[in-house]
Formats: sequence, C-alpha cells, structure tokens
Amino acid sequence: MAQSPDGTTSEDDLALLRRAQTGDFAAFEGLVNRLQGRVYGVAYRILGQSQDSEDVVQQTFLSLIEHIDSFRGESAVATWVLRIATNFALKILRSRRGLPTVSFDEQDESFATVPHPEYIAQWRETPDDLVERAELRGLLDRAIAELDDKYRVVFVLRDIEGMSTEETAEALGLSQSNVKVRLLRARLQLRERLTRELGDASTRVRPDHDH
Repeated sequence: MAQSPDGTTSEDDLALLRRAQTGDFAAFEGLVNRLQGRVYGVAYRILGQSQDSEDVVQQTFLSLIEHIDSFRGESAVATWVLRIATNFALKILRSRRGLPTVSFDEQDESFATVPHPEYIAQWRETPDDLVERAELRGLLDRAIAELDDKYRVVFVLRDIEGMSTEETAEALGLSQSNVKVRLLRARLQLRERLTRELGDASTRVRPDHDH
C-alpha cells in the first residue's frame, strides 16, 4: 500500500474521495490539502513558472469537483489527480508555443537511437555523501528543467511521482515503448549533466562509441 511522507496512504485518499462523492465538502477540502503540494510540484517541474503552476492547481481541483463521480478506481486517487494536472500543464505548454497541440509522440523512438554518454568519469564523492548536500538538490532541479519537454515530463511522472509506465503512457498519449526510451534518455542526460559538475576530471574516460 502506497504511503506518503506524512504517513497517510492511498486508502486514506480513497476514503476521502468516496466521502466527497456523497457531498461531504470537508472531505473534499481534506483531499485538496493532501494533494495540492504534489500537484503544484508536478506543474512546476513541467512548466518552470510559479503563476502557471498555481493556475494548474486551481484548474485541477475545479475539474476534480466537476468530475468527481467519474473516478472508476482503476488507479490510485493521487495518480488520477496528477494525470488531470499533467493535462492542464501540457495545455499551457501548447499555448506558450502558439500551437494547438504539443506532440509528445512525434516519432517512434527505439533504444538503438539512445546516444552514448560523452562525459564519463568517477564522481568526487559517493552518492550517499552527495545526498546530504543541499546544493545537489538545486543542481538536480536545474538539470531537470534543462531537459527537453518530452523527456522532462516523462521523467517527472515516472521517477519523481512514481507513476507506472502504463499510467505515464496513458497520461501523455504515448506508447509504453516510447515512455521507456524517453525515460532512459532523460536519465542518461541527467547523469551526464551531473557528472560534468560532480565528476573527477582526472578519472575521465573517453567513450568508445564502437562498443
């Protein structure tokens, strides 16, 4: 059973939702209080802008009120709400570009198209030591923000929010194979970005792209 940092579980979310479906507004407010931080986090990592992210939070929970009876229980409540938030965030990305759609399925990708890393070196500190450094979090956030939209969104949903490959594919209108390839690309790009910052240049290995 999935458990959040405050000790509550997906079953708690479901209980609140079921009460809200009967018209218990206090239960709905409780659900909002539980999930609004995660909704904002997803929106901000996709959009990188506070005002737009706050708009996504508002739109998400207004939509939840309107469609609360449509929840079928095929996923966790939090996953369902984050899908709604993702859709609103993607709409904002489309409007920024002046496009009716942002195609995240522009082409089928395969593992054969994944580029080799260009910067390979041992890190100066162990991952356990680095976790204790607050500045690493800022570095990681910046690296995530620099990813191409189609890779960043997949990384946020899969590795940060813990959605399954199937759920991520459904939320973005992608094939599961494309989700897997784009997640790998995102992870490799982030690793290389962090290695350039944290790697020991004296241990750098020149990649042999033939192997």
